[in-house]
Amino acid sequence: MSKQSKQPDLRHDYSGAFDPQLMLEDFSRDFLSRLAHEFNLIGHLFDRVAQPLVAIDYGREGFTRSGIEEWQGASPIYSKRMQRALGFEGDTVETVFKNIQLEVGSPQQFMDFQFRLDEPDYGEFWLAHCGALMDLENNGNDTGFIQAMCHDIEDPTFDATAAATHPRIVVRPLHRPPRIDVDGGNGVGRYPHCRWKVYKEEEDTTFEHHSIMYELQKSLLAGIALVAPEETRETGGLDDYSGQFDPHLQFEDFSHRALQTIIQENAVQALLLSHSYTRSQTINYGDEVGRRFSERSWVGHGRVAVERFQKNLGLDGDDIETMAKIFQLHPNFYPRTYVDFNVDITGPNSLRLSIGDCPALAEAVKHNWFSQLSADPHPALESIAAHVNPRARCHKVDDYGGSGFAWDIVIDEQNTPMKEPFEMQIARSSGGVNFKFERRRMPGVIARG
Repeated sequence: MSKQSKQPDLRHDYSGAFDPQLMLEDFSRDFLSRLAHEFNLIGHLFDRVAQPLVAIDYGREGFTRSGIEEWQGASPIYSKRMQRALGFEGDTVETVFKNIQLEVGSPQQFMDFQFRLDEPDYGEFWLAHCGALMDLENNGNDTGFIQAMCHDIEDPTFDATAAATHPRIVVRPLHRPPRIDVDGGNGVGRYPHCRWKVYKEEEDTTFEHHSIMYELQKSLLAGIALVAPEETRETGGLDDYSGQFDPHLQFEDFSHRALQTIIQENAVQALLLSHSYTRSQTINYGDEVGRRFSERSWVGHGRVAVERFQKNLGLDGDDIETMAKIFQLHPNFYPRTYVDFNVDITGPNSLRLSIGDCPALAEAVKHNWFSQLSADPHPALESIAAHVNPRARCHKVDDYGGSGFAWDIVIDEQNTPMKEPFEMQIARSSGGVNFKFERRRMPGVIARG
């Protein structure tokens, strides 16, 4: 438990003036818990942009293959990272359950996992609300795509995540959608939406991870260290998750220091998913398709984060200060140890973005987001800016003297408002864009500490 006294200078929101030197540690535990929920869900929503692009061009077969390869490539890596970061490495089902509670594949409340741990190596979970299923049911209820998601994708990806903890741990369905009254379904209106058992098999087995996972293990992102605060600036909460498993855990249960770690790890998870997704498309369809899908996924996903920040973090203006704050907190540019990202306001209607020499620019994963950057404006940067103000445009900086790259964002009232891109339109088919979190814990009141 954190024992330090609360500091009065912590921000409980991001009202007031933009501060170019602001860091995560400058926010209160309450705000960080809300930001953790946002990073967690926004990371999950990457697939609400990326996978429909594959489905449109390559159908259900392409959608299924892409989903399997993306998650098998990323989840074993980020699972072990989170376990190390929060001190709960182990080889039991309990470890797997803790992992599920903290990762972008199962964002709290939107994918409302409920758990029962009977013993260290046997337990069950069920979803009181499955946002992913609701998205498919509310957009045509195509049982073929539901079958692909809940059967064909889940089976190998659940096992890949579990095998990161122990190769003999498996995840098997007790019942699952489609919610239809025929063979292969679990009944119209079935609640909970699905139920699974997780256990360690008795026979010695080995799990062969996907080749993309082995590639990404060598990436700079997979081994990146995080910004570690030098001191705890607010009392209360769990500093790690080394203690007893809590089936009702929420981010609000963690300390000021631990929340900073969780936020950064969730950013790493989302970037690993984008890297894995891009590798999948490049391997299956070639360089041109891989780069195009990578760029388009960033154009849409960047906007998803903006919209959620606008609706849930009080950053709903269209002025240059609000834009600077959104860029500064945007999960696509975390952790700062990976992306040396800076935002500076240069005038009443202008700001400058810069990325210095850093691991993100040196990353070897072909066609990843940051490998596409150059001195010329990138569509994703302009897309993020235009979601704050549709008259904003991104411009090349001709006289930039620093290392890396820099771009100017300018709001010009003479510009024609930019139309919302197709990539954001398809993201809106997900209920996750407008999902509202409940405050199931209040830091310092109900939460531990």
